[in-house]
Parts: sequence; C-alpha cells; structure tokens
Amino acid sequence: MRNNSVRHLTIAALLIGLGIMIPMVMPKIVIGPASFTLASHVPLFIAMFFSPAVAIAVALGTTFGFLVSGLPVVIALRALTHVIFATIGALYLQKNPQIVLQNGQFTLANVRFQMYNVVLGLIHAAAEVVVVLAFNMINLGTPGTYDGGVFYFYFVLLGFGGVIHSLVDYNIAYFVAGTLSKHFDIPVFTKALKLQKEVAGNVKTAR
Repeated sequence: MRNNSVRHLTIAALLIGLGIMIPMVMPKIVIGPASFTLASHVPLFIAMFFSPAVAIAVALGTTFGFLVSGLPVVIALRALTHVIFATIGALYLQKNPQIVLQNGQFTLANVRFQMYNVVLGLIHAAAEVVVVLAFNMINLGTPGTYDGGVFYFYFVLLGFGGVIHSLVDYNIAYFVAGTLSKHFDIPVFTKALKLQKEVAGNVKTAR
C-alpha cells in the first residue's frame, strides 16, 4: 500500500512538472483574443487514468505552478476549474474502467470512451467560460469588449473552441496511456483488462 502511494505521488509530481512546462514550449493556436496550447491538458488527463487523488493533485499543482510563474491570474483560475472535470472524470473511470476498452481492445474508435470524452469536454469548457466571465466582470465591471462580440468570444471561442481543445487533448492522453498500459501498470486500464478476463471466464464457465 505504501509503495503504491509513493508511486502515485511520484507520478503526480512528474505530471505536474509536465503540466506546467507544456504550455510554455508547445505551439499555440491563436484565434484572437483566445489561444489554445496543443496538449496542455494531456498530463491532467493521463492522471485521471491513475486515480481521483492523482488527478486532483495534478490539477492543484499546475494551478499553483501557473500562479507563481507570473502568468496572468485568469490562467491560474482557469486551471483551478480543472479540479471539477478531473474529479468527475476520474471517479467515473474508477467505477467504469471498462469504457477504456472496446471488445477487449484499446482503440481510438471507442464509442463509449468518446461519448464520455464529449461530456467531460462540455463540463471542462463550461467551467472555464464561467470563471473567465466572472473574472472579467469583477475586474472590468463588464464581460469585456471583444472583436466579434461577447457571444462570439465566450460561447464560440472559449465554449466551442474549449470543447474541441479538450477532445483533442484527451484523445492524445488516451493514446499515450493506452500505449503505455501494454508495458506499465496504468490502474484504469489494468482494471479494465481484469474485468474483461473475468467476463470471458464467466462465459466459458456458462458454456
């Protein structure tokens, strides 16, 4: 039990480091005034395949990292909202690990996982829209003035754009975790394989 805790703590620390570093080095897609950094959420999404505790630790750790690195406060606040979808998603994976496999195999064309991905993407984007809107209204007294209008900025760029960004990053994380699970213990994938073997064993017994 202690070894497992140390392992998870080490993994969380590594993922926090990656979560802080990636936004600084990866290319950004800029659609003014919004910008989207490719793979910026990948470490957090990978953490969700380990446990809710690891996911929460990575979300809080990256938030603190952004806060002390001199980035705008609103970026740290957006990162803080990640605790919401990370907790929900990680808890769901703990209870339903089988969704990471389709017919016993890892594949990106996994309908159940992609439906779960879409729901998390909506939660992810909605939380960020709310925090940016609240921050701007507190800071400016208004939602702000943007080219294309407030609706375009919040609901098209941050909202729809945020969902697409989340979907892409989670698929990258899913691919990385699924590939690594063939050689290392990624808890959710390990549980899914165990359940798959139990189901196959029960079918053979029934016959």
